[in-house]
Amino acid sequence: MNHKKIEAKSAVMGVMVAILVSIGGIVEIVPLYTVQEQIVKIDDVKPYRPLELEGRDIYIREGCYTCHSQAVRPFRDETERYGPYSKAGEYVYDRPFQWGSKRTGPDLHRDGGKNKDSWHYLHFKNPRDTSPGSIMPNYPWLYENKLDTSLTVQKMTVLAKLGTPYSESDLDPEKVERRLKQDAERLAARIKTDLGEEVPSDTEVIALIAYMQKLGKDIKWRD
Repeated sequence: MNHKKIEAKSAVMGVMVAILVSIGGIVEIVPLYTVQEQIVKIDDVKPYRPLELEGRDIYIREGCYTCHSQAVRPFRDETERYGPYSKAGEYVYDRPFQWGSKRTGPDLHRDGGKNKDSWHYLHFKNPRDTSPGSIMPNYPWLYENKLDTSLTVQKMTVLAKLGTPYSESDLDPEKVERRLKQDAERLAARIKTDLGEEVPSDTEVIALIAYMQKLGKDIKWRD
């Protein structure tokens, strides 16, 4: 008799566990199907162009986020120094986001357009030339390393699968290469005009500058 009671209780417990697991599964799975509806988007915020995307990867590789945040907080002292506070929708195409947690250097989320391309070109070579007293290190290898674009299309393809709105045309290898090259050449030409020296367009520093000039620029706030 006791054996039967134990079996009955075990059966009831099994059913209860199954029900709880099912409920837990629903709670975890259903939101995944509605996540796109919950993502805050800003129409003016556009996906990274190929050159900007490569520059972002260099920014991450060099650990820039360890000294610079990209999150202007909604406080007066922050907005007066850096510009409008950061909105969630501005990070929708960042995988991963670059909020950072330390400000050895200034926040960079509104840095796009603050300085000319040539300023950045000089800054990465020797930060003291543009920002006296800066403790930021020099990055001479960015001027020597040729930009590796062999995985650009694959990167964009993965991002498209994750929700970044790149079209089939955007992912065409020839178009990606042409777009990247044109952006790099335009940027290098602007620097050459300012500095009066030859500026190779196929180096890593050009891609990094393109990324820096993208930051916060989709939000129209500068006159």
